[in-house]
Amino acid sequence: MPDSLASSVDELDLVDQHCHSTVRGELDLDGLLGFLTESAWPDRRSGNSPLGLAVRRWCAPVLELPRHTPLPEYVRRRAELGTEEVTRRFVGEVGLAELLVDSGPGSQALLELPEFSVAACVPVREIVRLEAVAESLDMAGVAGEDFPSAFRAALSEAPAVGWKTVAAYRYGLDLDPRRPTDAEVAEAAGRWLPSGSRLTDPVLLRFLLWSAADTGRPIQVHCGLGDPDETLRRADPAFLQPFLHEVRTPVVLLHCYPYHRQAAYLAHAYPHVYLDVGLALNYVGAAATTILGEVLELAPFHKVLYSSDAYGLPELYFLGATLFRRSLTEVLDRWVLRDDVSLGDAHTIAADIAAGNARELYGL
Repeated sequence: MPDSLASSVDELDLVDQHCHSTVRGELDLDGLLGFLTESAWPDRRSGNSPLGLAVRRWCAPVLELPRHTPLPEYVRRRAELGTEEVTRRFVGEVGLAELLVDSGPGSQALLELPEFSVAACVPVREIVRLEAVAESLDMAGVAGEDFPSAFRAALSEAPAVGWKTVAAYRYGLDLDPRRPTDAEVAEAAGRWLPSGSRLTDPVLLRFLLWSAADTGRPIQVHCGLGDPDETLRRADPAFLQPFLHEVRTPVVLLHCYPYHRQAAYLAHAYPHVYLDVGLALNYVGAAATTILGEVLELAPFHKVLYSSDAYGLPELYFLGATLFRRSLTEVLDRWVLRDDVSLGDAHTIAADIAAGNARELYGL
């Protein structure tokens, strides 16, 4: 590969446009393995996967261990260094310029955002999860007839650079695209609020999306790969096409695999649609170059964003950045060698995907 391209990509700042906080305590082997799978049933073989191999290959040297060190030895070394040092090495020294953190899956096991920013030595901005805002109104005792105005007021007060929806988990992306009326929303909220259950009503999920669209701030939509709480076939971003016809607020399709080609088409076809494959790159490990290459078959380069979707495990920040840099270099290198792109244009594409596109989209 051209040395100048490889070194340039390695030196690029990254804006991680979708990620999560990391754990505050030490992890034993079972704890580590739980973060290496989307399965609800992790076990001692959960590290026997592309992600497990990638952690052993790329993360072990950061802890001054040989490449491919077995996970039990890896965990012992993590404990010797301590959580603070492990977090600093894997998050603070990987070239991250800014983190846009989804604050939705709150847990006492994770660092609060101000703590995380200090531990990671990286500035943090917040992506607010729409379903979490709605459920906070439930806990506050808001009545059904007041729900539409209370939710809109809560969004106006939220310190968010963007929003996220997990409608793919709660119902599916095959939602009616129409904007519901406040009367329809109040009726649905009146049924949901007294139940004490999590929000799954499709009328309310549509209302959340439309309310977020009215703010003009980007809306991140979970698509594709996730834990078994979702029905995968209903997490296909192609289901969103009717909604995308109706709005002009930026929509960011997150993760997308195995529907990343559908997502690339939507980004190609709609001026307000963007995508990333952050979670996918970590989970496919050695196949990351193939997945990123398939996205770049069709998606406009100014519509592709970097993210890691790191959650809990600091290693996932480092691994996401490493696999992204490596994969992007390999894809662009092939194009340069075939004279499909000039070296200068390859540098520009890389810089835009790494950080420039996110800075423009979120006004950073």
